[in-house]
Amino acid sequence: MSEAASARSRLTADRAAGIGPLEPMLRAWLPAQRWFAGKGRSITRLRAVSAAELLPPGSAPGLLHLLLDVDGDCYQLLLGVRPSLPPALAPALIGHAEEGPYAGRAVYEALGDPRLASMLLERLRSPGALGPLRFDRDPDAPIPAGLMPRPLSGEQTNSSLIYGDSYILKVFRRVGPGVNPDLELPRALAAAGCARVPAPVAWYEAELPGSEPLTLGVLQPYLRGSDDGWQLALRRLGAGADFTAEAHALGRATAEVHSALASALPTVALGPEQTARLAAGMTARLAATAREVPALRTFEAGLRGAFDALAASRGAGVSAQRIHGDLHLGQTLRTLDGSWSLIDFEGEPARPLADRRRPEPAVRDIAGILRSFDYAARSHRPFAPAWADDCRAAFCEGYARTTGRDPREDPVLLRAYETDKAVYEARYEFRHRPDWLHVPMAAIRRLSEPVRPAHRVPPTPAAPGSLSPHPHQKPPRRPLA
Repeated sequence: MSEAASARSRLTADRAAGIGPLEPMLRAWLPAQRWFAGKGRSITRLRAVSAAELLPPGSAPGLLHLLLDVDGDCYQLLLGVRPSLPPALAPALIGHAEEGPYAGRAVYEALGDPRLASMLLERLRSPGALGPLRFDRDPDAPIPAGLMPRPLSGEQTNSSLIYGDSYILKVFRRVGPGVNPDLELPRALAAAGCARVPAPVAWYEAELPGSEPLTLGVLQPYLRGSDDGWQLALRRLGAGADFTAEAHALGRATAEVHSALASALPTVALGPEQTARLAAGMTARLAATAREVPALRTFEAGLRGAFDALAASRGAGVSAQRIHGDLHLGQTLRTLDGSWSLIDFEGEPARPLADRRRPEPAVRDIAGILRSFDYAARSHRPFAPAWADDCRAAFCEGYARTTGRDPREDPVLLRAYETDKAVYEARYEFRHRPDWLHVPMAAIRRLSEPVRPAHRVPPTPAAPGSLSPHPHQKPPRRPLA
């Protein structure tokens, strides 16, 4: 073992051994955090996987980086340590250590402390290893010193810091071995010349014995002044304004990202066996959700028909590729120049990382956006079904304008993914926002009905100079029901 690796190992072991006194306060604090997945149940196992001081021992404040195994899930914590907290940091307090290396000190959530958040940016500006952590960056992307940090509020599964309105650092909370798609895919898109996604400028990982590196954080340009797609749609809807031009442009942007991903990373053609497994997974999720959500049970048989039709299609003409994985209007930004960007490529955080990195049909992302238009329309009083229908059509037409293939021309695949998404939404709303359950239930009622004969959707030629369909894509077949 090299001298540096030996020192890193000693640091990790020494600090991990000192975590014990912090355990009671962490057990009480973790379940209250918005990003903690184990809400509603007590913690049975909590142990340190790694620990590292990011500032010299004895610094005031100190900064402790932890990876914790909590009942089989790995979480990243950044803890500040001070003799006492100033009033501005009082809400961040986790507790006071009574013994161990931090005895008599206040332990708190570090990301809200400007001094410690600034130090984290300095680590990203200077690549290298520190204990089990490795910091890296794009050498061609300058990161100025002295950018003032502020936390981004309102997040659920991760934490983010904005630096000087120039960069945003996403700190992943629930982590696992392997490259996080929110680092992997934007880097691949940047290398492919796709400007629809902000390119990472720096990142950091954990290197643990016997494991692939764990992606812990990604620094990207902050698109200052951009409109969140969800909020923009709601404002237009509330004002009674048309949104089809924006939906069309978003369809084109989504198609550009999909085409670039298909060119940059491997794709696969789905055969009968893979399609059957895909449909079986959807059917299993439906059955599990129906057991949990009583309102769904009446519609279970009708919904299953969408998945049976997918299995019967035997995957003819369907390709799978890397996709966004959790695309909805809240994952889109309209920038100051009026163009659209896609953000947050992490995928559904509740799914295992290996699943999120698996190729899937691009229509999964499309179904997510189409469902998002429906969500926006049903959040408005009175309900505006025509607004949602117009946006859905405009998005699909914009997508086809770039690729030459309208998503509605494969109705079996699109219907299956829309149904799967609505089932997911029903479970989420039942668990977390019962007052919103009526939104996915309206879609579930529609999607459970027998398929009506459809009118023909005329093919839309790709725009001059746009990306051509990927070679694995097949000619369109049938319109959407």
